[in-house]
Amino acid sequence: MVELESGEGLEHGDEAPDFELEGADGETYTLSDFDDAEGLLIVFTCNHCPYAKAKFEEMNRLAAEFDEVPVVGINPNDTEEYPEDDFETMVERVEDGTIQWDAYLHDESQDVAAAYGAKCTPDPFLFENDGGTFRLAYHGRLDDALDPDDEATEREMKGHIEDLLGDGDVTEEFRPSRGCSVKWKSGNEPEYWD
Repeated sequence: MVELESGEGLEHGDEAPDFELEGADGETYTLSDFDDAEGLLIVFTCNHCPYAKAKFEEMNRLAAEFDEVPVVGINPNDTEEYPEDDFETMVERVEDGTIQWDAYLHDESQDVAAAYGAKCTPDPFLFENDGGTFRLAYHGRLDDALDPDDEATEREMKGHIEDLLGDGDVTEEFRPSRGCSVKWKSGNEPEYWD
């Protein structure tokens, strides 16, 4: 396990890169599937990382609390080296109720994670729907519990979503998420990985 903090990839106001990914529910999802939402929370995550697993419940809560802002998990990890991150385990986690997000998607090519600048799991990106275009409103951690065994005292992303739905302005500065590094396939590491 390599611990990393998320980095500043996309900048505030940048358009969300499009995707077409298979979901653990058997459906294929694109960014436009969420066009009716006021916002969108995309979290790069996985099945095996203790940091990611520690945030499953918070992501479940956010998905239950905010119908206007779907919560989408994207698993980009190399399943050859990390078999627990395979698609079958994603399906199991959804079917057994461990994961109750709006969608849990498999980024097998890792192209989507690279386009977003994902560095760790979890790595959350909150977007505002700006007239049919999703633009980055906030990139950073879900809460202030940085280690898997820590208890959160502040549900930071909940506050950011409330701000987005209120006046549409998330003014919080970038606070990096902490987690295991994205597990890139050999030779697939993006340029920003250096």
